[in-house]
Amino acid sequence: MAVNILCIGDVVGQAGRGIVADRLANLIADEDLDLVVCNGENAAGGSGLTPQIFHKLLHYGVDVVTLGDHCFRKSEIVPILDNERLLRPLNLSVNAPGHGWTVVPTKSGRHRVGVACALGQMYIGGYDSPWNTIDQAMAAIDPEVRIRVVDFHAEATSEKVAMGWHLNGRASIVFGTHTHVPTADARILDGGTAHISDLGMTGPYDSVLGRRKDRVLSYLTTSVPTRFDVASGDPRLCGMLVAVDADTGRAQSLRRIEIVGRTDPSASVAEPQNSQ
Repeated sequence: MAVNILCIGDVVGQAGRGIVADRLANLIADEDLDLVVCNGENAAGGSGLTPQIFHKLLHYGVDVVTLGDHCFRKSEIVPILDNERLLRPLNLSVNAPGHGWTVVPTKSGRHRVGVACALGQMYIGGYDSPWNTIDQAMAAIDPEVRIRVVDFHAEATSEKVAMGWHLNGRASIVFGTHTHVPTADARILDGGTAHISDLGMTGPYDSVLGRRKDRVLSYLTTSVPTRFDVASGDPRLCGMLVAVDADTGRAQSLRRIEIVGRTDPSASVAEPQNSQ
């Protein structure tokens, strides 16, 4: 029996939240989805997550929300980081609030799925080793939980590819997030692990990685600092759909998805960075 899992790339601002709200319910029904894992790292004004937005994502149909290097950007998220459906990266300080892995039931309740997330080290910050911490998480998850999903939030493609091989045969799915650019390397490794270096962002593609292109170009061409407001045009939902064997935890098939949404002509040009 196959368990169908949708992994959604970094949700960016109002445009990203909007297309998840508009399209996820139909995706769940049309693809008979059993679990949805979504990176919510940039969902609040392009940087961080708030409790209100977290609960909205769950309402839309997301089962687990993962975070990344901006996990503490909105301080109001800290009190709810003990929620089993909200993950901050494993390899933060041992004293950091929250947790980096969880086990949740599928939508039907028939299966359990382990989900974890970790941060890369190359070009992204001085975090603890993701290799050791992810190994510890894999060992801590009940061995009866065969289906395991890992979000590796990292900058370097080489590090993301390496994490796929590191977890080959131990995780059902290893997907990369953070760069906001979908990669063309989705495949099932020889150990049964579905891997992609980056899912791409779920947000406004009429932009530079989710930010207003006029603001970014102004800075690049004049060197004068300016506010990088979140863009709004050409919203797209990007991710990967994987069918996993319920008994073995091995990926059976995968498919990248990219859904183009509607652009509301009455929408504002940009979203303030503190938008809720």
